[in-house]
Amino acid sequence: MSGTLDVCEKYYGTRNIYELFSVEKNASVQEIKKAYYRLSLQTHPDRVPESDKKEATEKFKVLSKLYNILSDKDSRAIYDERGVVDDDDDASTNWMDMWQQFFKPLTTEDIQNYQKSYTGSETERTDIKRAYLGGKGCINFMMQTVPFMTCEDEPRIAEIVQEMIDQKEVPEYVIFTKEPKEKRNRRHKKYAREAKIAKEIKQQQQSTASLEQQIALKRKSAFSSLIDSLEAKYGNGNDEADDLFELDEEPPKKRKMQQRKRDASAGQSTKAAKATKKKPATGRKNKSSK
Repeated sequence: MSGTLDVCEKYYGTRNIYELFSVEKNASVQEIKKAYYRLSLQTHPDRVPESDKKEATEKFKVLSKLYNILSDKDSRAIYDERGVVDDDDDASTNWMDMWQQFFKPLTTEDIQNYQKSYTGSETERTDIKRAYLGGKGCINFMMQTVPFMTCEDEPRIAEIVQEMIDQKEVPEYVIFTKEPKEKRNRRHKKYAREAKIAKEIKQQQQSTASLEQQIALKRKSAFSSLIDSLEAKYGNGNDEADDLFELDEEPPKKRKMQQRKRDASAGQSTKAAKATKKKPATGRKNKSSK
């Protein structure tokens, strides 16, 4: 079974924790914490494609454990003295939970602000140098290692690396300075596909939110229309509305007038009926008199 430093070397190309964190051996806990946060942003499983989550989880776990070692006084002393770490780690440790205890949930604004301060900084230059050496000039490796690096950044980063080569900071790797055109095209097509997928996902999320808002607005509009319709039909103050609802608060005088109208109508109907019955009787009397 591989030890923690073996896994570190496998994924990060070094067994030196301080080198991995880009800090001096006498760095403060706060400096180490800041370095850990920066590196964890690159490896956090929630920020990588589904196909890379398994590897990202392992990288994140070993990174978190190394941070835990340097942030603990006793563990750090043992590592500084012997160059070893305690691999008898509690298997139940949830590194995700530990990370969330240290850092607030990330927002898009947090990431964008960090990207602005990172791009062009000395920290980025150090990361570029480490990635260049770790991948022996492979730009694909650098794309996966340097935070926020995209195809659009390649010319700018090429200038930085060329400056390092000219100053003898790093050796020249032909695979970087004279990268085959076919390899570059494959990389650009891959990242173009990923960018397209990311854009579609974002648009889908925005469309879903927009749809929910439209539904809410339609419901609100329909309810308002219903209220308006009811007000137009029953709220115009006509006597017809009073007749429909037979309101208890109707004035007694008005009720009496309406009752008289109904009684008068009923009386006229009765008289008409009586008159109809008398006509045949009158006819018979006149016939007999003749």
